[in-house]
Amino acid sequence: MRIILDAMGGDHAPEAPVLGALQAVKDFDAQIILMGRGPEILDVLKKNGIQDLPDGVQIAHADDIVDMHDDPADAVRKKKNSSMMLGLRMLAEGEGDAFVSAGSTGALLSGATLLVKRVKGVRRAAMGPSIPNKKGGKTVILDCGANAECTPEFLLQFGLMGALYAKKNMGIQSPRIGLLNIGTEDSKGGQLQKDTYALLSKAGEQGLLNFVGNVEARAVPLGEVDVVVCDGFSGNVLLKSIEGTAMFMGSLMKHKIFKRSVYSRIGYLFCHRGVNDVMKMMDYREIGGTPFLGIKKPVIKAHGSSDALAFRNAVKQAMEVAGGDISAELEQGLAAMKELQGND
Repeated sequence: MRIILDAMGGDHAPEAPVLGALQAVKDFDAQIILMGRGPEILDVLKKNGIQDLPDGVQIAHADDIVDMHDDPADAVRKKKNSSMMLGLRMLAEGEGDAFVSAGSTGALLSGATLLVKRVKGVRRAAMGPSIPNKKGGKTVILDCGANAECTPEFLLQFGLMGALYAKKNMGIQSPRIGLLNIGTEDSKGGQLQKDTYALLSKAGEQGLLNFVGNVEARAVPLGEVDVVVCDGFSGNVLLKSIEGTAMFMGSLMKHKIFKRSVYSRIGYLFCHRGVNDVMKMMDYREIGGTPFLGIKKPVIKAHGSSDALAFRNAVKQAMEVAGGDISAELEQGLAAMKELQGND
């Protein structure tokens, strides 16, 4: 499987993407195309004692870079020779199976939409991160930032995207779909939530989705649903709140419990492996990145501050998403939903 990696995207480029790619080749037998400024990529290799390009790695030169402050639309039009846009164009033309970048989210989404294109029938692509939950599985959140303003139709489609992703990539045969709301009653929320509830309910009645109703934010990390449907603004707030709480609790355990006394430090020696395992579950570097669901081919957005470990795992995630391609089933499901809406 060939993964195109934007070597110039992210806070620690090009060193972190390059070193992460080398680790992914070693650990997952991946084939990596490093897209970016060739001399700078080679300098990273030499700096780390690598004189010859390793097997499984090749370089595709790109002169330009998409800056985090570039306007997304301008980046697509004016930076056609950037590592991000050339990489997306290579993906669209079939020269790779997936694309990974830690660059600008807006530019990446715009480029993926215009160059790689959306699956037929998809109104908006969505960011679909998965977070660990109390029941030992993962919960997918759609959308978490790509679409701050949504219509009920968008959210209905997010439900289908999330369900197919959870089925193909997480092995859940009948994913439970919940609509993020301020209460579980069907009368809760604004007009967007009420109208979306009606559409999701009808899709559930028709057997297109396993819709279980409204879900409150606190129920998400508890694993009460497998997919949470929401607009990008609410989803981003939800995700960042969960991440912040996890970081706070980790710091609390470390400084207020295990470093409180000599005895607590001794206790830590007996349970540090378990504590470390819990912290790894919430570490974005272990997850790798977030897929843009609804795009014809896999595009993975890695965290802007990704280090080599995060890029390694983003490549792994890209391989998994490519292996569980949902495009054909998504197109069929959207056609069925269109008939459903037409019968209203």
